[in-house]
Amino acid sequence: MKKIVKGLLVTMLATTLLAGCGSNTNNAGSTDGGTSGGGEAKSVKLKMFIAQPRFKEHYDKYIADFVAKEKAEKNIDVSVQLEMPTADNAAQILKTRLASNDAPDIFALHAINEIPSYYKAGYLEDLSDQPFVGKLLESVKPSVTTTDGKVVAVPLETLSWGYLYNKKIFTDLGITPPKTLTEMKAVVEKLKANKVTPFVLSYKEAWIPQLVLPLAAGALINTEDADFIERMNKDEGSFTELKAMFDIFDLINANGTEKATEVGGDDGAAAFAAGKGAMWLQGPWYAETILKSNPDLDFGVAPLPINDNPDATLINLSASTSLAVSKSTKNKEVALDFINYILDDTASNAFFQALKFNPISTVHTYESYPWVNDATAYVKEGKSYQDPAIPQSVKDEVGKGLQAYYAGQLSQDDVLKALDKAWKSYNKVNK
Repeated sequence: MKKIVKGLLVTMLATTLLAGCGSNTNNAGSTDGGTSGGGEAKSVKLKMFIAQPRFKEHYDKYIADFVAKEKAEKNIDVSVQLEMPTADNAAQILKTRLASNDAPDIFALHAINEIPSYYKAGYLEDLSDQPFVGKLLESVKPSVTTTDGKVVAVPLETLSWGYLYNKKIFTDLGITPPKTLTEMKAVVEKLKANKVTPFVLSYKEAWIPQLVLPLAAGALINTEDADFIERMNKDEGSFTELKAMFDIFDLINANGTEKATEVGGDDGAAAFAAGKGAMWLQGPWYAETILKSNPDLDFGVAPLPINDNPDATLINLSASTSLAVSKSTKNKEVALDFINYILDDTASNAFFQALKFNPISTVHTYESYPWVNDATAYVKEGKSYQDPAIPQSVKDEVGKGLQAYYAGQLSQDDVLKALDKAWKSYNKVNK
């Protein structure tokens, strides 16, 4: 859940509520001793860092509601500075913030790929005793729990994904989701014979083409290469073992929409919503954007075949975006208040539903979306796996490498060598 990026795109937004009770100061400060009711209000500036700019409207509203709640219940005037970079740039920007002692009070991390290293580096506040923890579904809690048993983030997104497909196109042509690579090739030919472009391509943002990696890795790890991650962490493995990912990637690239490196995620969502391609290598985290373009679109989620072993055609189960609190925050009370507000007993349900996120808590009572049910059907059949723990720095390299491969600038071997090098560099830093 990008492109050959030139420069940084950072969207900044500030949500400010004017101070009341005779005070209009707006200096950042500790919230310890905040008072409710009358008296002079404290002023707190809270910095947040969440790489989901497409959800800006929803975060604006939720943050404004939180600010009003803090004022009403604790007489604390909170102004929120929300930084929303694109996912391609977020990891490097956050690392720079942390290294320069400019850590946001609250920041988003990928639960599987980033929490372990950030926790080891001492950046994350222990949230184990916070009220939200008791509201998490037991199936979700492990994704934000460290190996020594500490909960260090509140999850936002849990995912069951493979690729998206247009159900109407499939039904009209009598197509069912393929179970093998050979069957996928047949689906592609049938679509083309009926003048339907098989795939939407959107590689402007590097994180999108890299999605083929966790799908291919997960499938092969679960069928042929169970100790791949462990051996890579010991510098004993190689991405040449995953070279099969190019079989499906090449098929997608040869049968997709044009100018892929000029099309980002939002434009890809609009193209998919408009029926310009029958399938999209993308996850249901784009549901809200897709349905904004076409509220009537009926789309599903299916596992991506990578070879001719049907047992390797599996749904990826993972938790991604999660919110952590900086260990160094000077605004701990308000930061913790917001973290808990994410799973507020009354407000959270509508927030998660508006974002089209899966339920992750006992406070979430809304009905699961159709695409969630599609993926769940595969999970119930045992056709799923837990997202492999691939370092984020390696995933970033995958995205850039596959962009360059698509553009004809790198060979398959060039990409694989670059990935091996990236993982070895990660190991050196994280020993």
